[in-house]
Amino acid sequence: SRNAQKQYGVYAVGFYNLENLFDTIHDEGKNDFDFLPAGSYHWNKVKYEHKLANMAKVLAEMGTDKLPGIGASIIGVSEVENSRALDALIAQQPLKERGFRYAHIEGPDKRGVDCALLYNPAFFTPDKVFLQPYVYENGDTTHATRGFLTVQGTLAEERLTVIVCHWPSRAAEGKFRDWGGKQVRHLTDSIARADKDMRIIVMGDMNDDPDNDSMAKWLGARRQIKDVKDGDFYNPWWDILRKDGQGTLSYRGAWNLFDQIVMSRNLLNAKGSKDYSSLKLLGFHIFRRDYLINQEGKYKGTPLRTTAGGVWLDGYSDN
Repeated sequence: SRNAQKQYGVYAVGFYNLENLFDTIHDEGKNDFDFLPAGSYHWNKVKYEHKLANMAKVLAEMGTDKLPGIGASIIGVSEVENSRALDALIAQQPLKERGFRYAHIEGPDKRGVDCALLYNPAFFTPDKVFLQPYVYENGDTTHATRGFLTVQGTLAEERLTVIVCHWPSRAAEGKFRDWGGKQVRHLTDSIARADKDMRIIVMGDMNDDPDNDSMAKWLGARRQIKDVKDGDFYNPWWDILRKDGQGTLSYRGAWNLFDQIVMSRNLLNAKGSKDYSSLKLLGFHIFRRDYLINQEGKYKGTPLRTTAGGVWLDGYSDN
């Protein structure tokens, strides 16, 4: 929030995993064959158009509980195939009418999925975008995975860096995500050294919970505001998961919270302080709507996916 003519501006920031937002065209050199008409998902124009409409509905609704008709200024996304899919996404009516744009750099992931940052140019002005590569610290050069999409710009007349991540999957052992945490911390430390007033938000599908080492130890995302030192981050989702029992994805009957947004110390008010004369964290919650959740059957209460068990459900996302 900021003080402008004694009024506060409130800005919503979100993250959403689009769960395989693929178009129906083969991208050379990428393993996108499951998402072609002859592939295992029998992915076609109808399914793709439904997926685009579903994703746009969610993204447009994010932030509207506090900001009706305005919604989010910034939304990081993961699992989008390419800029064609992003062009089609922001052309969907609810996003188009707000003028959403995106920052995206094609990454090296073998399956072709990337991260992107959607933003409303009425509120956020990016001026620098780069993809910091993820490095395999064991010298492995045969694999390649998503880098860290880094977008720097201005929100409410203040400098802000947003880093959108999609760390290696749970199929890989924990050290691969630990490397992600360590490398993002190196990146944020160097950004903060260059500009101590820079506000920094790290968000994404970390494929780890808030109390896993990648987040808690290597990135330095703390559970309590009082424990956030310079260079560290505050992770409000730790309590949401471990105290409130809420998550963003369900596995074998238990919730995980892999989708996280953490913020630098200069975005926080000390306990009891209500100083909103500069950008500060005001509140946080998991975006939840009934239509995102299975209402019946054996998966009742869990996220309604696009496809499960080979069946197209016309849903939203697995997290």
